[in-house]
Amino acid sequence: MANIIRSAKSASDWTMNDLHAYNFQIRFEDAATFFGATPLSPPAVSQDILTTPDPDDALDDHVYNFLAQMDLAMLPSEPEESSVIDFVVALFHALGYIHRPRVVRTRKQLQFLACGETKHAKPDICIIDRSVNDVILLVQEDKRFYSGADADAQLIAEAIAAFQSNNVRRRRAGLEELDSKIIPGIIMVGTAPSFFKIPVTEQLSECVAQGQYPPTPTIVTGHVPDLPRPNRRFSEGMKPLDNRRVILQCYEAFKQFVV
Repeated sequence: MANIIRSAKSASDWTMNDLHAYNFQIRFEDAATFFGATPLSPPAVSQDILTTPDPDDALDDHVYNFLAQMDLAMLPSEPEESSVIDFVVALFHALGYIHRPRVVRTRKQLQFLACGETKHAKPDICIIDRSVNDVILLVQEDKRFYSGADADAQLIAEAIAAFQSNNVRRRRAGLEELDSKIIPGIIMVGTAPSFFKIPVTEQLSECVAQGQYPPTPTIVTGHVPDLPRPNRRFSEGMKPLDNRRVILQCYEAFKQFVV
């Protein structure tokens, strides 16, 4: 793998080949291992979100909006018109991911160095801690079904970009720079998420910046929610109530990594 040619690419162009070129491995874990808890705690959302099948059955306007956004995110869409982003923003607000000093951004552009060149990353969604202006969570919609993009590789490249961007802002603000950081990320297919913990170190960042093979492998861990009907994960998403509870429990448990 050390002999794979590394070239300067923006995050949207990264593939699995680039992950091999920078010594990445992705390992999936069960819920107990990934979240460090079993059973998972109930999600901190309105009970109506857990028990209302359809938007038109909702009595509360906030629940209606959440469920309506969920339904729209289940529909096939073009990249520039995707409703998945709108749904995830609504979900983060409903679950309490967004609170002071945090703010949610969509399509934020980040810069990073790759093979000596300045390239760009544009995560679909990120959460920023305004107290230090760090990006602390990334979300990438999986667009491979209509664009061929590799969402896993995109998300990992975005994590490297976030790490570099965080340190640039810290340096300018006279704050201590990060030696390492586990950056949480989510990949969405419709309303079906996969969760990731992406460790980024200064050594890895420098290797990407210089186009060098990292001597130490980077192990990215992931978790796919264990749904009752796994073969229908993408077609059902969060629509069925049993799926919805499991997925929202995973989101609740994932909060611990968003720091």
